[in-house]
Amino acid sequence: MDKSKSSRASSATCAEYSANGFSAVSNQATTRATDATSTETFQPRPRRMVQNFLLVWLDANIDERKVDYQKSLTKLRNIAVTVEPFTDVDQCVDYLTSIDDQKIYLITTASIGQTTVPLIHDIAQLDKIFVFCSSTDSHKAWAKEWSKVRDIYDSIQSICMQLTKVTQSCDHDAIPMSFIPKREMSEVASNRQNLDQLPPSYMYSIIFKDIVLEIDGEDAKSINTLVIYCRQQNIPEIQINLLQSNYHQKSPVWWYTKPMFLYSMLNRALRLLDMEAMIKLGFFIRSLHLQLKQLHQEQSSNFQQAFTVYRGQRLSQQDFQNLCNSKGGLLSFNNFLSTSKEKEVAMYFVQDSPHESTDIVSVIFIMTIDPSKISTSNTPFAMIDEHSAVPGEKEILFTMHTVFRVLEIKQMAENSRLWEVQLTITDDNDPQLSALTNRIKEEVQGSTGWHRMGQLMFKVGHFDQTEELYQELLKNASTDSDRAHIYHQLGYLKDQQGKYQKTVKFYEKSLEIKRKTLPEDDASLTPTYSNIGVVYYNMGEYSKALEFYEKSLKIREISLPANHLDLATSYNNI
Repeated sequence: MDKSKSSRASSATCAEYSANGFSAVSNQATTRATDATSTETFQPRPRRMVQNFLLVWLDANIDERKVDYQKSLTKLRNIAVTVEPFTDVDQCVDYLTSIDDQKIYLITTASIGQTTVPLIHDIAQLDKIFVFCSSTDSHKAWAKEWSKVRDIYDSIQSICMQLTKVTQSCDHDAIPMSFIPKREMSEVASNRQNLDQLPPSYMYSIIFKDIVLEIDGEDAKSINTLVIYCRQQNIPEIQINLLQSNYHQKSPVWWYTKPMFLYSMLNRALRLLDMEAMIKLGFFIRSLHLQLKQLHQEQSSNFQQAFTVYRGQRLSQQDFQNLCNSKGGLLSFNNFLSTSKEKEVAMYFVQDSPHESTDIVSVIFIMTIDPSKISTSNTPFAMIDEHSAVPGEKEILFTMHTVFRVLEIKQMAENSRLWEVQLTITDDNDPQLSALTNRIKEEVQGSTGWHRMGQLMFKVGHFDQTEELYQELLKNASTDSDRAHIYHQLGYLKDQQGKYQKTVKFYEKSLEIKRKTLPEDDASLTPTYSNIGVVYYNMGEYSKALEFYEKSLKIREISLPANHLDLATSYNNI
């Protein structure tokens, strides 16, 4: 667990929390200083983020040519990969207001901050403000009026120390979770409700865990592919070189607990279903899972009896309400789960802070772990202090997609924003949970785990992420058969979106590949011919539709018996 500080208190009851929490996630922006004389409105260039936060630096005296600036920027980028420098207040404000659903930390000078903070303080995505000034005392009075102002700092080093704490806290609290109320779990497991009644993140987590276990062992190519991806995301070269040159000298647990970009990248990828990052990190996730499995076997004598672990967590009001609604149901942690045998360590994460948003609710999860109730080969956990890059927290790390039943939820004290939540571990040994898992897997078919993931994303309507996944699979396809199949899936996806020009393009690419290796009358060509015909029909291009319908019919007449239903379909189309 990474130590960090947490939230402040106010009164509420579990059933009364409103659903008005905001999501603190983001897309990466480029590192750039603006021209102080420019008056044009800033147009942000969309770019993938690899962390759960970004840093904005507003200072009229930024000069990229100065060595001091470059040194300061390097220090900041060792904490936050994405740093956006601005010299112009208006452009900075335009940028801040253009960001949707992204957690932003702002560094600014006292002279600018005194007039600018009142203008930007209520921007939801702006989480904390760090004010830089050599004369700290003269500005404390106005700074105390604004809750998002963390403090006044007289050096970049002191700012970096505080940034390290808040970013570690951000990563800790951003662990992806899924909440499943008891009624929904029962109805879906018994086929009384469709899968769309379940949180998509829960279903994705199940499929992705299967995918991870299918991945071949790590090799030099996997590491190099991840390194190339990291460079594309502008991750500091010193961190990339450390990973590349020392990866095999350290264990997966060590890399996971090392305070650098890898933990944050994995956390964010699993939370936002960033397909590109998930694919690049797949080999590492599998290695980490397998190390936990091995360590658990080595430590099995320590886990003969039920025991308790703790986790301090800050939740938005929306997530806390979802947790309350899931009492008696399930809570799934969709990343690797850090816990401690010491309650004091968990409490450290939920200490009161005067800077915390009133949207935040602090929770202590009290988790009962009974190894006899689960399959530890599927849900391994282990004590990792001896293998961690940050030892000393009596940490027990659980594999991804560890599932708990939600028991009691109670407020620690009247008018307190701190709650205790009793959880007990479970897995597919639980008949109800097993039925739910089987229902999901039965409805999502595919030749590989990644193709099952694509089918699931399509089924729940996440079309953009489905396309991103198939495009990534296309880059890594090793055979013509795989490429033809992926193009066909992309065509079907675009067809369902009504984007017929793109549909035809993808179907024809699939057909082109198939015809290179198959006879002209091969039966496997008929679905593609028919699908192209349907698309042209929907576009009103009936002569082209007829051309492809006839090609499909010609093959079916050769390959199928006279009374086959597919022939009837072809005749009906024509």
